[in-house]
Amino acid sequence: MTPPSGYVEEAAPVTAGPGAGKKGLKAGALGLASSVAIGVASTAPAYSLAATLGLIVSRVGPQAPVITMLAFIPMLLIAYAYRELNAGDADCGTTFTWATRAFGPRIGWMGGWGIIVADVIVMANLAEIAGIYTYRLFGYESLAESRLWVTVAGVLWIVVMTAVSYVGIEISAALQRALLTVEVVVLVLFAVTAMARVYTDPPATAIRVSASWFNPLLVPSAEAFTAGLLAAVFIYWGWDTAVTVNEETADSTHIPGRAAVLSTVLLLVIYVAVATSAQAFAGVGTGGIGLANTDNADDVLSDLGSAVFGDEGIGRFLTGLLIFMVLTSAAASTQTTILPLARTVFSMAAHKAVPAGFARVHRKYLTPTWSTVGMGLVSIAFYVLLSLTSRNVLSDSIESVGLAIAFYYGLTGFACVWYYRKVLRRSAKDFVCKGLLPGLGGLTMLSVFCYAGFHVYADPAYGATSIDLPLFGPTGGVAVVGLGALLIGVVLMLVVTREHTAALGLQRRLLPRRLAPQTAVEAASRYVPADSRSGVGGDWFDVVPLSGTRVALVVGNVRGHGLHAAAAMGLLRTSVRVLARMDLPPDELLSHLDDVARQTSSEWAGELGGKPGRGLAGERGGELGEDGARSGTGGPLSGVAPVACLYAVYDPVSGRCTMARAGSWPPAVVDAATGTVSFPDLPPGPPLGLGGQSFQSVEMQLPPGSLIALFTDGLTHSVGHDPDVALGRLAETLAQHRRPLEELCDLALARLLPGPVDNDVAMLLVRTRMLDERHVADWELEADPAMVGAARAAVTGQLSAWGLDEHAFVTELIVSELVTNAIRYTDGPVHVRLIRDENLICEVSDTGHTSPHLRHAATDEEGGRGLFLIAQMAYRWGTRYTADGKTIWAEQAVPPTEGP
Repeated sequence: MTPPSGYVEEAAPVTAGPGAGKKGLKAGALGLASSVAIGVASTAPAYSLAATLGLIVSRVGPQAPVITMLAFIPMLLIAYAYRELNAGDADCGTTFTWATRAFGPRIGWMGGWGIIVADVIVMANLAEIAGIYTYRLFGYESLAESRLWVTVAGVLWIVVMTAVSYVGIEISAALQRALLTVEVVVLVLFAVTAMARVYTDPPATAIRVSASWFNPLLVPSAEAFTAGLLAAVFIYWGWDTAVTVNEETADSTHIPGRAAVLSTVLLLVIYVAVATSAQAFAGVGTGGIGLANTDNADDVLSDLGSAVFGDEGIGRFLTGLLIFMVLTSAAASTQTTILPLARTVFSMAAHKAVPAGFARVHRKYLTPTWSTVGMGLVSIAFYVLLSLTSRNVLSDSIESVGLAIAFYYGLTGFACVWYYRKVLRRSAKDFVCKGLLPGLGGLTMLSVFCYAGFHVYADPAYGATSIDLPLFGPTGGVAVVGLGALLIGVVLMLVVTREHTAALGLQRRLLPRRLAPQTAVEAASRYVPADSRSGVGGDWFDVVPLSGTRVALVVGNVRGHGLHAAAAMGLLRTSVRVLARMDLPPDELLSHLDDVARQTSSEWAGELGGKPGRGLAGERGGELGEDGARSGTGGPLSGVAPVACLYAVYDPVSGRCTMARAGSWPPAVVDAATGTVSFPDLPPGPPLGLGGQSFQSVEMQLPPGSLIALFTDGLTHSVGHDPDVALGRLAETLAQHRRPLEELCDLALARLLPGPVDNDVAMLLVRTRMLDERHVADWELEADPAMVGAARAAVTGQLSAWGLDEHAFVTELIVSELVTNAIRYTDGPVHVRLIRDENLICEVSDTGHTSPHLRHAATDEEGGRGLFLIAQMAYRWGTRYTADGKTIWAEQAVPPTEGP
């Protein structure tokens, strides 16, 4: 398969993003009329009737008309599922995307595979009948009966129609409108002429229309009913192409769904009219032009054309026109089958479910490049293989494709119910359109699939081909082709989704297992992974205990997907915890984290071959936060993937919270007294990893009981919501701040993420506390050596009041050493503070900025042992810097407090 002559591909761009409408296809190219034309033409009404009507009659006899009507019911139910799902997420991946969002990447991948299987299998059927009718149109009956020459002609038709699909959706739509007009006109003319002759000049085979034809209870058996229904499903299949081209349709959330429903209704009218008139004219006999004649089962319209219109004059012309119509119908359906096939693979590539090369878009035509060409090649390969192995390509491919159709249509119905499960009780309309109708359609398809695949089609006597399988013995070729193709997808699914499973497992292991209780805050958190491989990134949250009962609150997001993003998240989260223990202010911590992100990204980009746009996350950067900062889209640092982070430090003694952000949303803060929700005016810092950036901290006073919500940008990108709407809903939810935090987390996710999500979401909710003033004591001392004794006495008295006399000796040594050093090496007052919390904390602050260092003093040295002794006696100790100097602190483990 080659592109059109004269075309030179110039590094066709990979789709910009996996979201609906973000893949680079030509938006707004189709209207409602074009969408309906594509939907109806995709079913190839003339070809479908020619290839299937005989099969239906051979299964159910004169009840063929009612079977075509009954097959319409599940089609209409599934069309409603398509309409509702498309309104929520107009993605050209359709079943793949929706099932992924509803049930996870593995089930979603199988949904996409079902579409691929159905389209590839039917391409063999379409190519076969197009090849046959090409020769019949010109009177070459001997070539029409040659397997070799029919295969050659079929391959050429696939090549031509793939090229048409390649050069643009508008050309494809115009071709479909023209061909469909001719097709419908000829079919109507055929039905009217045949019915008129039944009642005016009937042939010997004619039978008048009877009410019994529309009684499904007269079908001979359940097996016959199932086989006939599945064959009838085939003639309706294809209308979903109108939804598959949704990203190229004007008003993509509404027009494709309407086109799907309209297409099925139009098909019902056409099929019932033609099936009834053809049966009335030809009868259901097994000889001559009878519809049950197995010699004509592959093509009932060819012989009926001459019988209905005659072989003389205008009749001969109309017969030739009928043959031409079936040819163009098959050819047109070949082209419209490539459209959904290519776009499904294209969407799967955009979501990283298949190799990313299939997500390339033609710069000029704005159509999928490798997915169109690649699927054309795959279709040719399958057609040639089936021609070599099957004695009856048409029969076996038609019935086996019915299994794949029932599979992915049924999956779409169930996906709709599960996708909208949280809103089904919102109104009667939602219950019926989003739940009842799609659910019934899914159940119908599931029942037909199971009964036909494992009972009817598996019979070795069924169909034209039987295959002797190991362990199973002789099995019907229809079941082998249909079920075997789906089973191949299971194996491929396990391989393709392995990275997603591993990335999600790594992501969960690197996140906090649980949030340890903190004196400063009450905390609750949620992590919601994306529903597809493309969205599983590096979102994280953390609560880090700091000195002086303070606590650090963190949320972050590594843009990207897969193992690279998860591993990068783990590295950065660890770096934040290390830097936080150094008691750095938020702006300074983000500056150091920026260095870590940049250095690590540079190292990883080297391992990945130095490709632009590859870094921590292993893919191109994208939109990050409300400030619109981007990375990975060019420039000297295009190898760096952006990282967002919000870092806040809360002090329960003073009630002050200091925070800074890098490429992330500001937190939501709820006033404890009024319930007012605000988003602080926090200066927007650039994403981490760009290098040489500066960040700004903001400090605010929070009364006890204040609620702080930190979240990653996935929460604002929920399906169907723009960021302003999402933030508004978040504010409405957080206004109920008196609810338990766990309940608030669930309520927020239910409101903002009512269905599946494109991007990971991390959310951290904290409710602030103030430390009881009875648990804090502080003194300010003059810089006089005589004050050391006063400090020891004050500390001893306070410990006695707290009932900690047994810790007086050690605490006196710590205070004595720290106060002595502060007076000796600094000027200005010395501040001593004791905090009685889970541990006993002793802090000594001075105006110096020189950090003391722990060392082992030599035996002949008089000093240098103070900090060493403190390190031995304290549970832990450290230094933090302030605007006025530094604070040295030491903690001792003490018994828990009793009472308030």
